Amino acid sequence: MYNSKKIIIPLFILLFNFYNFSQSEPNDLQSSIDELITDPFFESSSIAIDIFNLTECTSLYRHNEKLLLNPASNMKILTSAAALYYLDSDFKFKTELYHTGIITEKILYGNLYVVGGFDPLFKTEELDSLIKSIQLLQVKTITGNIYADLSIKDSLYWGNGWAWDDEPDSDAPHLSALNINGNCVEVFVKAGEIDSPAVITLIPETDYVQVSSNAVTVNPYTQSDFDVTRDWVNQTNKILIDGVVNTDKIIDSLDHLEKISVIYPEKYFLFLFKEHLKKNGISVSGEIEIKKIPENKVLLGSVNRPIDSVFVYMNKESDNLCAEMLLYAMAFDDSGAPASAENGIAVIEKLIDEVGFDAKDYSLADGSGVSRYNLLSAELILEVLKDIYYNQPELYPDFYSSLPIGGIDGTLKKRMQQKPLLGNVHAKTGTLQGVSGLSGYLTSNNKQLIAFSILIQNYTGKSSAAHYFLDTICEYIANSN
Repeated sequence: MYNSKKIIIPLFILLFNFYNFSQSEPNDLQSSIDELITDPFFESSSIAIDIFNLTECTSLYRHNEKLLLNPASNMKILTSAAALYYLDSDFKFKTELYHTGIITEKILYGNLYVVGGFDPLFKTEELDSLIKSIQLLQVKTITGNIYADLSIKDSLYWGNGWAWDDEPDSDAPHLSALNINGNCVEVFVKAGEIDSPAVITLIPETDYVQVSSNAVTVNPYTQSDFDVTRDWVNQTNKILIDGVVNTDKIIDSLDHLEKISVIYPEKYFLFLFKEHLKKNGISVSGEIEIKKIPENKVLLGSVNRPIDSVFVYMNKESDNLCAEMLLYAMAFDDSGAPASAENGIAVIEKLIDEVGFDAKDYSLADGSGVSRYNLLSAELILEVLKDIYYNQPELYPDFYSSLPIGGIDGTLKKRMQQKPLLGNVHAKTGTLQGVSGLSGYLTSNNKQLIAFSILIQNYTGKSSAAHYFLDTICEYIANSN
């Protein structure tokens, strides 16, 4: 359990810093940022900035730092911090397999139960681990059904304030206690013979989704233009493909790959499980259903995932499913089952209160930042970054290393590819339509560690313009003395 320990700074240092800060002329960093934000871009958009020198414990720049803005995926900083502070380091996301009934002569006269435990990173290949536990009992036939026990979580499949037209984007997957493949299917579209249908491949190959394709192969002089979606209006798992694909494309190009969310991800899990059982020579007579596990059950096996792998993937790749499952894990740990997003948010609100702010001054709707209902300030985000550094030295290295690194990995891999930002900036990105943010740490030219939070909102067009201003401010910080 985290105990808030406020930083104690000698009075003479505070007075010295205050005197120098208040009496001196604006430094290069201040004047550079002041000039930058006079750009016409900000005549119709908002920017909030809070920059702090952790080495010298002094504020370097503040502008609109108390302004409430949508943080987008900068919300994950608060989710990260709360998970680190309040969940035990040995916490595991568990997916457990049980059976009921009796086993005799290679036949299980009973049912299988898969109990969900919020694991957001479970993949198709990990089904083999569960199947192996059945094979060890030499079972070849299962007479009953395969059930999913989802009782650890509430029944809401989306976060509060998620937009209806995000369907079927993989960044807004349906939420479940039992997840697989990010609750998505990958659709690979490539050319066939000219004037013939395009070739469609599903990853994983499964009959859980159906494909309806009108895509046609065209000659290399015609530009590829095709669309992949799901029949989300009717809430089905039918994949709809239309358009043309030319023969000039490299057949394994990522331009041909679309990731589409599925509905009822727990049934997706069970369907894939049943298909893999069949591939491994184990037949199942019954159906796939949702049902709470009874008392008289026998554990067959489980897949356990440590929290750090979920935590790192969430921040590096800005994975929304990971963030929401962390939120539910905190809710379950704090308040029990069925876990709810509301109880998970209450844990984050406790963090806000303990770092010295009032949670009632902000609006929190989810753990990932997908919701438009979230409202935070750059000041609050910076304070969390400071608190981890100053008051949680045992947690800070894990948090710091989980953040995307400029020009190196994660969501910053294609940005900041030149010095002084390359390999220097460790920061969480945040992007929604009209919203861009960047908050984290970097080292300045004189080897001092700087924490910063920058939020930009209410602009039109692509995010590249906002990214320019975010990256430029980071460059000013890195070059400051």
